[in-house]
Amino acid sequence: MSAEKMRTIRFHEYGEPADVLRFEEAPIPTPNAGHIAVRVLACALNPADWALCRGFSARKLPCGTGLDVSGVVTALGEGVTGISVGDAVYGPVDFTNYPTAGASDYAILYHWARIPRGLSHVYAAALPMVVETAARYLSWAGVKEGQTILVNGAGTMVGFAAVQMALLQGAKVIATAGVTFSDRLRSMGVPVAAHGDGMVERVRALVYEAPDVVLDTAPVNLQARSASTLFELVEIVGGDASRVITATDVEGASKAGVRTGAENIKAEGGFKLRWDVLEAYGKLAAVGCFSVPVAQTYDLANWRKALDVSLAGRARGKLVLVP
Repeated sequence: MSAEKMRTIRFHEYGEPADVLRFEEAPIPTPNAGHIAVRVLACALNPADWALCRGFSARKLPCGTGLDVSGVVTALGEGVTGISVGDAVYGPVDFTNYPTAGASDYAILYHWARIPRGLSHVYAAALPMVVETAARYLSWAGVKEGQTILVNGAGTMVGFAAVQMALLQGAKVIATAGVTFSDRLRSMGVPVAAHGDGMVERVRALVYEAPDVVLDTAPVNLQARSASTLFELVEIVGGDASRVITATDVEGASKAGVRTGAENIKAEGGFKLRWDVLEAYGKLAAVGCFSVPVAQTYDLANWRKALDVSLAGRARGKLVLVP
């Protein structure tokens, strides 16, 4: 580790994010072999950040927060080629092998893509985890060109991305969403039904036949949600639970019998992240053919405002810290 210090946000014990996160100084990290260091210009926040604070995937403490960043390369680890100090890049941080993460002045990336011309650092930072998760679950869902997919929770960032990806892959898409992104989804040619009582009937009114596949991305972290929504999704596809996969409701899935991707992980011989698609969607974003909406940016020192908005479920898009 370098003797120089930087600002960072991290936690030294597990608990509620507002209680355990600290804004403090820490040594600037030095990249290990195969990694790069960047001066962070934007760090997007994700629900996964708060899950880590609460002890999900427990690891050595202290641990940083902020899993998605964009910035300028400042150092290369041993064996890194094809990138140079001074290049603008974006990607996921390595929060496993270092005591800090992306919500810092400097961060370590273990996968990266160059920022294409036309894509800002703020919008580049919004991409990594959303793109990876949406691409992975869409692949696991198994929708094919010409088939119809229902994306439940298309107003979430993963759902919003999955809608666009499915359209780009030639699928027909219908969606359920709240009012925030309904008009934007309809502008893409996607019929939208509202959540809540009567959802089954509203979805059926959108299409003549049941969708071939359902991808559930509706959030469960804000309020306790029963498995009733998943049962409704199974009803929409005529009772065939194998045609429904959830990215968010593992507990509900066990009750409703729908897929979670665990069966795909087993078939693929392990958990494989889809960072291979990150560069392609960055290029699409740069020319306006793909987007992850950014709701608000915050100075790193004002991180608690971003935290409060996120935990209250009022983000309405990505929240991005800008050191």
